[in-house]
Amino acid sequence: MNKKSNSRRTFLKHATVLGTGVAVGGILPGFSAKSYGRIIGANEKINVAMMGVNSRGFALASNFSSQSNCEVIYIADVDERAAAKCKAEVVKNQSAAPTLKTDFRKALEDKQVDALVVAAPDHWHAPAAILASKAGKHVYLEKPCSHNPHEGELLVAVSKKYGNVIQMGNQRRSWPKVAQAIKELHEGIIGKPYMAKTWYTNNRDTIGIGKKTKVPAWLDFELWQGPAPRRDFQDNLLHYNWHWFWHWGTGEALNNGTHMVDLARWGLQVDFPTRVTSTGGRYRYQDDWETPDTQLITWDYGDKGMMSWEGRSCNGRTNEGESVGVIFYGETGALQILGGNAYQIFDLKNKLIKEVKNDVAIDPRNKTSPSQSLDAIHIQNFFDGIKKGAPLAADISSGYISTVLVQIGNIAQRTSGLLEIDSSNGHILHDEEAQQYWKRTYEKGWEPTLS
Repeated sequence: MNKKSNSRRTFLKHATVLGTGVAVGGILPGFSAKSYGRIIGANEKINVAMMGVNSRGFALASNFSSQSNCEVIYIADVDERAAAKCKAEVVKNQSAAPTLKTDFRKALEDKQVDALVVAAPDHWHAPAAILASKAGKHVYLEKPCSHNPHEGELLVAVSKKYGNVIQMGNQRRSWPKVAQAIKELHEGIIGKPYMAKTWYTNNRDTIGIGKKTKVPAWLDFELWQGPAPRRDFQDNLLHYNWHWFWHWGTGEALNNGTHMVDLARWGLQVDFPTRVTSTGGRYRYQDDWETPDTQLITWDYGDKGMMSWEGRSCNGRTNEGESVGVIFYGETGALQILGGNAYQIFDLKNKLIKEVKNDVAIDPRNKTSPSQSLDAIHIQNFFDGIKKGAPLAADISSGYISTVLVQIGNIAQRTSGLLEIDSSNGHILHDEEAQQYWKRTYEKGWEPTLS
């Protein structure tokens, strides 16, 4: 790809104070007690710092640096190899080379940084976004927005307090044909929709039994753990398998389920349910994998309808011809959003009455970059939110609701299997054991807070 044209930057005076320091442990010495947002001119590029660039973050760094109105000026990763590889990719797209930092908080000290892109492991998502918000930065936050419901609530409160823009990585909300499908649904193309079924399938291999080993020289494992209480390094944890450990990850339900559940909720126009159930387990292999590899979550919305999510991490047999998707059932037919930017509509006799096909090749099982050109639309929506105050396709308040739906599904899985929910706020009712999972414990001094 050709490098972007190098337009002249004009740095303006710093704007009004957005934050008054960072109230999370592990603060770097010298971190400014006052952080200022930079006023961005209409023709200026948005300066971005990337946090976590080994897998999904690598793809995001490539995508952000490919945008003509953006410059990636920092790459931060606890893996020095991943940082170097990402830098080499970014300089293919822009003239100036980004600065490498092990600790992303050093990038937050720079007043020229406008936004932080967070693609680190799940246990870092909300704490990093909160730190960035308090430092006066906008945030592009990969899903899920938090490791647990309490963090998500805190993140929404922080965003309201500091007034920054936080876009969650539910990028399908910006895909044009997906949005068109939802619009048709809301306009009554299948009458009143009352059920949404979602799913994800894959053929993931065993992660084996890990061995406690010395931390590799290329890794800052202390910073990688960050807010999470300390555990010893083991050789089957990094870089992807942390997803399957409750201590750091959130399982397939949050890893991939969040995307489809978000579309289901959007289509049915619902928020919090009255009841959630979950069944499943780790069935395929006997190894260190803790979260379910097979799971069925259902959400009951009373007379508004219901939703379900089926996750099969270790059996790739497709549903409805797709490895991932959502189908809505209504009074007069069904509407299916496929794995890509496409959808189909059927009548009650199963006749296909409308088909809108993909115009971009999509690989839903690609864990790094399934849809770069479509994701760029979501990135530009984020930029418009920063520069123009445009409505976000996936603002953090909406993203939190979709995230917490799947989190309470996981909590049901880890406890009784069935939970009663307060439909006004998503909180768990009448179950003290389940309520303990609403919030996690933190490494001392690393607790995220509002102030």
